[in-house]
Amino acid sequence: MDFLSVSQHAAVASYPWIGRGNKIEADGACTGEMRKRMNLIDMCGVVVIGEGEMDEAPMLYINEKLGTGNGPFVDIAVDPVEGTTFMAKGQANALSVLAVAASGSLLHAPDMYMKKMAVGPKAKGSINIELPLLENMKAVAKVLEKEVKDLTITIQDRPRHQKLIDEVIEAGARVKLFSDVDITGVIATSIDELGVDMLVGIGGAPEGVISATALKCLGGDFQAQLLPQNEEEIKRCILMGISQPEKVLKIDEIVKTDECFFVATGITDGMLLRGVQKDTNGAMKTHSLVIVGGERRSSQFVEGCFFN
Repeated sequence: MDFLSVSQHAAVASYPWIGRGNKIEADGACTGEMRKRMNLIDMCGVVVIGEGEMDEAPMLYINEKLGTGNGPFVDIAVDPVEGTTFMAKGQANALSVLAVAASGSLLHAPDMYMKKMAVGPKAKGSINIELPLLENMKAVAKVLEKEVKDLTITIQDRPRHQKLIDEVIEAGARVKLFSDVDITGVIATSIDELGVDMLVGIGGAPEGVISATALKCLGGDFQAQLLPQNEEEIKRCILMGISQPEKVLKIDEIVKTDECFFVATGITDGMLLRGVQKDTNGAMKTHSLVIVGGERRSSQFVEGCFFN
């Protein structure tokens, strides 16, 4: 619940910047509040993957130590504002998100591109990111007891994904495009009401680790492959202990424990969560999702109310 408070206060801190067109200031406000709140928690936390290096303040940088220094040792994967452009434009689906697990459990990697494939619990064990998309679609359709044409595949709307989009359409299945925030798309594969069977595509590695943690808690499946773009990114991977940067990573290699959890709070209204709202009394209302793995496996939507 300490971490729920972190995401709630971070989302509230971003509220004044919604629709203001300045995503740098918005991200800074959210990041600063998140850092402040996490440093109040009794833990020895380390950011193992995030959206910045040490010289890129105000980002929560990779290897940054958080917490009071007392309490459990934990890995933290963080994205203070998932969908900064959405927030700056006042558009839907911006979130404040983080994932936490025991120390040494989460993939420690640079902020770079990552190839991803995700499905919900009913299709767990049916995907292989090394195989062509059509073969994966056939395998997923089989275990879901559907025809391929009845599948819905969510893909980020980017030129780099045009081939994937074309393959889905040629197979007779449905494409559900999104412009940003692939964490939402990954989690959607595990929520029947959202009607998403699979996510495929290339996005950020921090979002990949965070969403893989959510899927681990929900019982879904996730595979990934880091995609270093140059020699410098390869060297960064090796320095972080990844000797084979382009090795295919299964969910149990990205999140090595079931004892983990995911927290998200909506900043703007979206597919999963409502955004921060200010009522006539000045109270700030939040809507969050907490997903816990391990023996305490559960998922819960939580509403909060704060007065500035």
